[in-house]
Amino acid sequence: MTLRIDTSGLPSERVRFAASPLAELTAMLHVLAEPGHHPRFAGWAADVWAGLRPELSERLREAEFLWRSSQADFLIPARPRQTLAEELDDVDRIDDDTYVTAALVTTCGSDRVRFRGASPLTDTAARERALDVAQARGALQEAFAERLLADPAAVRARVRRTLELCAGAFFDGAWASVAGRLAADLRLKNELLRRRGAGAALASVSGAVTLSPDGDRIIVDKVQDKSTAAHGAGVTFIPSVFGRPHLVAVHAPGWHPVVQYPVAEPGPSEPVPLETVSLRLEALAHPVRLRLLRTLARGPHTTSELAHFWELSPPEVSRHLAVLRRAGLLSARRQGRYVRYTLNLDDLSSVGADLLAAVLR
Repeated sequence: MTLRIDTSGLPSERVRFAASPLAELTAMLHVLAEPGHHPRFAGWAADVWAGLRPELSERLREAEFLWRSSQADFLIPARPRQTLAEELDDVDRIDDDTYVTAALVTTCGSDRVRFRGASPLTDTAARERALDVAQARGALQEAFAERLLADPAAVRARVRRTLELCAGAFFDGAWASVAGRLAADLRLKNELLRRRGAGAALASVSGAVTLSPDGDRIIVDKVQDKSTAAHGAGVTFIPSVFGRPHLVAVHAPGWHPVVQYPVAEPGPSEPVPLETVSLRLEALAHPVRLRLLRTLARGPHTTSELAHFWELSPPEVSRHLAVLRRAGLLSARRQGRYVRYTLNLDDLSSVGADLLAAVLR
């Protein structure tokens, strides 16, 4: 499962790396709405909530559907600006149909309900479908969707004012604290892009982002199966400090592709590919393989020893061991005429964390 961005014929200068105040504010708002996704920022989130004026707290909870489960596409700009005000001005230039549809797709949940070209502002069926899905997600979501459809101009103005109030409340200070890291990351990415091309720059973004061998597609390793094209305006990569561990991608029809990626930190290893996570889950799903792992957890064993212990045939044991080895959960070492299998304990113990990381990115 991947997101594929078609870049065939795209000049290298159309792959751009730039910081976005609005995208980073959106990442911060997601942290405030879902601190459990970001344990390293849990203290920051608690401090921010404790210091917010009641009116702003209410405003954030009222509109959190724009950034909680997923981020509204207009909050991750394809053309980042220097200031939050400039980016909010760009959002104001989006027509009501585009804004409302993007907001409802986010408000109605991560299944990304689509309207098949019909505008929920003018098409009764599309409107009812949006309200039905919003209602199923709760009274607050339903109320927000109803207000948005009844008076989009008023809701747009209120959302903008909410984001402006965030600047003085917490964003300006947090943005200043991360600006240096974002600038350093951008210098590295743009230097790699200039000297070694898009492949090297993308490789430095994340192990979950690669350029296809033919150079015609950017492949993002996410738990989804989507495709989009970066023709014309190109594709934008936005670094984020508060966005870790998420890899956010704008890929809906009509929007320029954007990827917001977490700035690398010293120490943590590269993300485990989704294919590897899937192989390990499949390997662990069989009861016989779990029994073999139980024995191997006590020390190295040969195929014959495992077969004897569990009263299985050696060929059957060999087939199960091959699955576990392909998943990277076992190592084999020959000692004379014997091959002993050893459990890769670190890889096995990280399966849960690797699965969570794959789902969250």
